[in-house]
Amino acid sequence: MANMNATENDVWNFLFVELADPRTNDWFLMKSPVPIFSIVGLYLYFVLSWGPRYMRDRKPFKLEKTLIVYNFIQVLLSAWMVYEGCVAWRNYNWRCQPVDHSFAPQAVREARGVYVYYLAKISELLDTVFFVLRKNERQVTFLHVYHHSVMPLISWGTTKYYPGGHGTFIGWINSFVHIVMYTYYFLSAFGPKVQKYLWWKSHITTLQMVQFCMVFIHQTQLLYTDCGYPRWTVCFTLPNAIFFYYLFNDFYQKSYKRNKKL
Repeated sequence: MANMNATENDVWNFLFVELADPRTNDWFLMKSPVPIFSIVGLYLYFVLSWGPRYMRDRKPFKLEKTLIVYNFIQVLLSAWMVYEGCVAWRNYNWRCQPVDHSFAPQAVREARGVYVYYLAKISELLDTVFFVLRKNERQVTFLHVYHHSVMPLISWGTTKYYPGGHGTFIGWINSFVHIVMYTYYFLSAFGPKVQKYLWWKSHITTLQMVQFCMVFIHQTQLLYTDCGYPRWTVCFTLPNAIFFYYLFNDFYQKSYKRNKKL
């Protein structure tokens, strides 16, 4: 039994300490995968089970001021991450960029940007929480829940092991899309007097699909270019980009193309 426990400890230490980036490993919510899996698990339990049951016989919360503040913060946060991405990618190789695991100021700055992106993905779980509290059940789709569940887990892994380099392109482009998306949500939160001017909602979904195409093209470069960035990551990023594109395209067809035909 003692040998078994020692072996388990060795495996745990190898996976979550030795393989981890030493700069980010001790940061908040990074040491172990338990916190982030617990957060995502509680999120799924709330939005799929407890939340709808709690709201069943209650009037929907309005949350106008809360949404205005929340979406404004998300816009500012996304804008900051886009700026940090511009600073990093000014000196990056677009074909293939390794992770600088050193404690050089720029390398640490890039790791911090990846970490903030991870925290942002956790904060975005509130999107669905607000849908449930406002009883907007039609917006709690498989696409929405899957996207919000997977991104914090992916971001944790990136921050834990590869906080920088080639993979940051995904977060950079995604943050730009989120500036547009959360600006729309921010303005929409002011009510009908502003919503009637927001004609560009469908274009957000188009922009998201363009994002996945760009990510796919950029990630495929790892298949024929070697710079030290792990090639095995394409086994996850490429299928995921295709799957996300399919889900968003399906949403676009059902939400906008079908409405035009009607």
